[in-house]
Amino acid sequence: MLERTQHIGATTAEVFEFFSEPRNLARITPPSLGFRIHGDPPPQMHEGVRIEYRIKWLGLSLAWVSRISDWRPGVGFQDAQERGPYRSWVHTHSFEEDGGGFGVTMRDRVEYALPLGVLGRVANALVVRKQLEKIFDYRYRAILECFPVKSV
Repeated sequence: MLERTQHIGATTAEVFEFFSEPRNLARITPPSLGFRIHGDPPPQMHEGVRIEYRIKWLGLSLAWVSRISDWRPGVGFQDAQERGPYRSWVHTHSFEEDGGGFGVTMRDRVEYALPLGVLGRVANALVVRKQLEKIFDYRYRAILECFPVKSV
């Protein structure tokens, strides 16, 4: 499992709108992963929506299909891998307004497992976990660029 928390200086509505747009995934994904949506993304997100995309990993192009398994406007959503490189992958995004009314605490929780049993666990310990940490480090910085600190 991987968990991250980030403060975003925007309203809950602005943050939720940003994360509701599938095309924004490319903005917060490291360019080295070559992230691209396959086909047209849905015009509006909701529970049950499927998103097909491709990423590059170790020179391989991998197909990944996610389904929105929970959708709570302004509060959060969950996407689960339907098909892809993991045995299982469930990413929960939650958004909570900070006390002052301007700012959001975003929480990411990724529960994942690799295929191949013991080999998958070894690969996670040696390579995959570190790669996921780097991806979410990049995502943190990219989100700060998308929501720059506003002067009062």
